[in-house]
Amino acid sequence: MLELRNVKKAFSEPGGGLLPILEIPHFRVETAEQIVIVGRSGCGKTTLLHTIAGISRADSGEIWLDKINLAALSEAGVDKVRADKIGYVFQTFNLLGGFTAYENVLLGMTFVRGRKDPARAKQLLKRVGLEHRSHHKPRAMSVGEQQRVAVARALANKPSLLLADEPTANIDPRNQQMIVDLIRDTCREENISLLLVTHSPEVAKQFDRVVQLEDVNRVNAEGRMQKAE
Repeated sequence: MLELRNVKKAFSEPGGGLLPILEIPHFRVETAEQIVIVGRSGCGKTTLLHTIAGISRADSGEIWLDKINLAALSEAGVDKVRADKIGYVFQTFNLLGGFTAYENVLLGMTFVRGRKDPARAKQLLKRVGLEHRSHHKPRAMSVGEQQRVAVARALANKPSLLLADEPTANIDPRNQQMIVDLIRDTCREENISLLLVTHSPEVAKQFDRVVQLEDVNRVNAEGRMQKAE
């Protein structure tokens, strides 16, 4: 379903050199599989998600999603596949402040096929417990409510793969479990593969497959770990 082959990513340093961040010989996520990625700060977790999504392009290697090699596509091609097949829950939410919760979810659909599905938008907001707040803009919502809108928006296009970057990092402890359950249950019911990054041991222990990024990333294995996030 998702497979990385010999993926490398480096960033340019001020002096003109290259700072290696990722060197992953092989990594695979099966259809509907749920995986949590853990690792120390700076080991490249966020860079990995960005590279899979095509937000940051890999320098070399192959990234296969549903039999499509994203690394071989143009920028426009990657944008199309990302909109159609990938949902992304950002740590900082990235909601559009001028739009209501309902409109933010609808926009997640418009980016995909240019058409909206009001019924699904309403269903997703009901699922995250925000049907009564659907016409509120982000500034009128709590941090936890904003995160739930972000989850609904990420699921709007019925993706094949959901990437979640520290989805509980900015949530108070009382609501963290609700967010995790919401993401996992929805992915399970809609047959969506899940790749979730977390620093939380409490979150990680709930997953059957926990991957230490340092174990699959040769940059870290060779002792060249640098700050990547």
